[in-house]
Amino acid sequence: MTGPASVTRMSLHTRGNWFGRLLEPSLSLNAWLMYLFMYAPIVILILFSFNASRYASSWEGFSLRWYQVLFNDRAIGLALRNSLLVALLATAISTVIGTMAALALERYDFWGKLSFDALLYLPIIIPEIAMAVMLLLFFILTRVQLGLGTVIIAHVAFCVSYVAVVVRARVAGLDRTLEEAAQDLYANEWQTFRRVTLPLIMPGIVGGALLAFTLSLDDFVITFFTTGPGTTTLPIQVYGMIKTGVTPEINALSALMLVVSVVLVVASLVLQRRT
Repeated sequence: MTGPASVTRMSLHTRGNWFGRLLEPSLSLNAWLMYLFMYAPIVILILFSFNASRYASSWEGFSLRWYQVLFNDRAIGLALRNSLLVALLATAISTVIGTMAALALERYDFWGKLSFDALLYLPIIIPEIAMAVMLLLFFILTRVQLGLGTVIIAHVAFCVSYVAVVVRARVAGLDRTLEEAAQDLYANEWQTFRRVTLPLIMPGIVGGALLAFTLSLDDFVITFFTTGPGTTTLPIQVYGMIKTGVTPEINALSALMLVVSVVLVVASLVLQRRT
């Protein structure tokens, strides 16, 4: 026989199923609206970068005119050169330091390890504006003239943390028995690292380097506070151009920066997941 308790449970189960069926379309609609809210402006920006009109408020047809203007702009070319120089140097330095830090933190115990670990995560946690002000005060107190050198130092300061986090995750998943097998075959520590450890963690190193390059290339706040006269980078150049109004040339430049950033981030994620 079916008792009152069983009837109550069946009633609650029926109501739960009804509520779930009603809630599922609402959640799906909410997800689509969120995607539309986040990505519709990006699609519009890319679309209007091919606008033949000079004004972003009207569409006059498809044209590659503004990409041609962009590639012939000497100021943008100089800013791109500065950005690439800063990003390449900052990535190279931060990749070496970050990899060494990741290996030290994951493999060895030393005095002050906990404090060093917390300090390494600080650039990821604190607001970017706070780090920019701190770096500016540091350069002022040490009487270092602002320029490309200070920008590179500032970028290394926050890129190291991201490289270390990515590489450390790779080192943590490394099978130590492979290194022990190499040492059993009379390989010394350097040979074991060069022929076994380094190839195994290389996807993490490359992924961290790509992530650092992307962050350095796109950074505006820290660069704005630490740059000097005549050392304009691409994000700062875009900021200066926007002051006079948004033109299709800015849309074209933003679209190219977006594509490059997405490609680098996707490549970094693919390499991090590589087995």
